[in-house]
Amino acid sequence: MLDLRLIRRDPDTVRAALARRGDAGRLDEVLALDETCRGVRMSVEEMRAESTRIAKGIGQAKKAGTAVDPAEEAEARRLRDETTAQEEVLRTAEADRDALLLQLPNLAEAEAPDGGEDDALELRRVGEIPSFPDGVLDHVTIAEGLGGLDLERAARTSGSRFAYLMGPLVRLQMSLVTYAVDLLEGEGFIPVIPPVLVREEALLGTGFFPTDRSAIYETASDDLFLVGTSEVPLAALHQDEILDEADLPLRYAGISTCFRREAGAAGRDTRGIFRVHQFDKVEMFTFTTPEQSAAEHQRILAIEERILSDLHIPYRVVDVAVGDLGASAARKFDCEAWMPGQDRYREVTSCSNCTDYQARRLRCRTKRGKETLPVHTLNGTAVAVGRTLIALLENHQRPDGSVGIPEVLQAFGAPPELKPR
Repeated sequence: MLDLRLIRRDPDTVRAALARRGDAGRLDEVLALDETCRGVRMSVEEMRAESTRIAKGIGQAKKAGTAVDPAEEAEARRLRDETTAQEEVLRTAEADRDALLLQLPNLAEAEAPDGGEDDALELRRVGEIPSFPDGVLDHVTIAEGLGGLDLERAARTSGSRFAYLMGPLVRLQMSLVTYAVDLLEGEGFIPVIPPVLVREEALLGTGFFPTDRSAIYETASDDLFLVGTSEVPLAALHQDEILDEADLPLRYAGISTCFRREAGAAGRDTRGIFRVHQFDKVEMFTFTTPEQSAAEHQRILAIEERILSDLHIPYRVVDVAVGDLGASAARKFDCEAWMPGQDRYREVTSCSNCTDYQARRLRCRTKRGKETLPVHTLNGTAVAVGRTLIALLENHQRPDGSVGIPEVLQAFGAPPELKPR
């Protein structure tokens, strides 16, 4: 949520920042409703003060045993009734204003590139793209040859965009997750297995609601929602808390299954496990101070790059354009792995600095002297398991159908190679 005081103090700057995201129109509605709220609140406060004055006079008269002026009593009743009515007007106006405020995205950092989905700025490429003189196989063909993937039976069981991961790929996934958690623990992240069913407030607090509601699975009978990322329960971990600044940054590594309806992805990436409804992920999440958040953002990105380098997966880093940012992000970097089966780079991790946007909505703060201020929150994917498995299988495939496994995973239980059946 944006800082309402900033909107009041400098609406033109906020409007210009929202215009970069194509979302400046609703700001004037927020300002108009806020002006109404402030006017009604002033009227309510004046009526309360007058009611107090009259009540005090009536009380003094009764105490002194003198007659109470009937007109004063009538005025006291009128003020009570009018105050009650205006308080209801105020509650409605504030609710309308806050509902609109929830729809405004975060203000993008000035350094983030302008544009939309196709305007991300490439920052660097790392690693050598492998060549396959005998032809390249995609991950589905490789995985099925290893006996590690069954899409047909998954479709029969659950519908499209589901998969049975089996045998050698299960062992590979377990080694990948264990390696990532071990690395993150060494970097000061506390491993967490969070709940994956959350209340609506957690999704509102992280900025996924109201804008991304169509992508979320809902269990209507229980008023709970399946999370699309453990960012949601990790952010809500310190909801309504005041954190000791001496404890910041607080870093968590969430290990969870995630669920996404992919409602807006009809017809896209339908082959294999690149875009599925259920997947596993290791997610980094940090609570920190405003002064530390930019450096923490770079730190999270460096960890993402280290993981891809350890796995010998060629990748590139892009600075995501403002028009393609999620509602809560002020700036986001994506790491895109080279996918030989698609002959292009595809996103496998991202990391976002959400500044104070989520913390305001979740009321997560820190105290600095007499001042209480919202913390900054950041998130980043350490390993999106399915997409990382794709990159591993396709980049390390061999002509005989086997797949070489990076040494770093062998230390966590993976075999040196996966052999076809």
